[in-house]
Amino acid sequence: MEMRHKLVQEFEIGIVVKLSLGVPEADAYLKFLQYRCRPNSWVSYGYDLQVFLNTIAKPVLEITSADILAFVESQQSPRPGSKRSVVPGLCNRTIGRRLATVASFYEYLRVFHDFPRNNPVPRRLAKRTVFLGHRYGSGGVTPLVRTPETLPRPLDDEEVGLFVDSLRSHRDKAMVLTMLLAGLRKSEVVKLTLKDVDFGQHTLFVREGKGGYERVVAISDIALKELVAYLDKERPSSSSERVFLAMKGPHRGQPLRIAALDTIVKYHRRQAKTPGVQCHRMRHTCFTRLRQGGMSLEALQAQAGHKSIVSTRIYLHLCPRELQREYLQMSERTFAVPTAVGRAGNG
Repeated sequence: MEMRHKLVQEFEIGIVVKLSLGVPEADAYLKFLQYRCRPNSWVSYGYDLQVFLNTIAKPVLEITSADILAFVESQQSPRPGSKRSVVPGLCNRTIGRRLATVASFYEYLRVFHDFPRNNPVPRRLAKRTVFLGHRYGSGGVTPLVRTPETLPRPLDDEEVGLFVDSLRSHRDKAMVLTMLLAGLRKSEVVKLTLKDVDFGQHTLFVREGKGGYERVVAISDIALKELVAYLDKERPSSSSERVFLAMKGPHRGQPLRIAALDTIVKYHRRQAKTPGVQCHRMRHTCFTRLRQGGMSLEALQAQAGHKSIVSTRIYLHLCPRELQREYLQMSERTFAVPTAVGRAGNG
């Protein structure tokens, strides 16, 4: 794929303040989104549009529904350069997200610029919720991209043990245990400040959770012990209020970024031979274990920072022992079968 359009990011004090693709319509849309979504989501919209525009390689206002279908097919096809022709393309969840970005982009053009007259993304097929009051996809209609409802798989004890044992610094252990034992997202970990840690109450104040929501979460003694050791023995002198800093190289003393945390996790999962370890799976593992231990869904919702308890209910499905126990308690009464004598007596 020729990179005719590349997303350009402009920063001020480490914060993205402008996105541009060199396409007037796309740039206007990205400017419209700037204060209407979270920074990470804003950048994701830009990258999705970059992929779309470079794949179709046509002027924005000349793109048709046939081009949209071709885009979906190209995303599902094996990626160029694959060693084997059987290597699949992108997963449906990623394709669905990109398609959703394209759908909302054209809806923006239709609503605010009166063009195109019709959104080229098939209205009855696109897999997206609502943008500016316009719904893509509805009940009973086959989506253009079907996204399976998969359950996250928690890490097993052996994976966790091998991975944690491979960590060599108190900083890395503290970051991993904050995800594994407190359930923080990786973006929340790197944004923690020194003021957010309450050692006396064993809590962390999460200022910038998903969707911009704040919350207070509990943290275990094990994780706090590693955090204290990092602060006492390893953390470089710095004017930054962020807890986790780079410890070597040209960026020593500067706040650690998400990409750096990802690199640390990737390195150690190779070292530990635990390819399934990912930041988000650590979070899922935390809440699965807490639910198995008896934590209520309401408490779990608060710890996880879920806006709706519907998101938390997934951990009911991840605790088969609890489901089995409650099923066995109720099954005899619920599914009681009348005896042959009882049936005969009623005849």
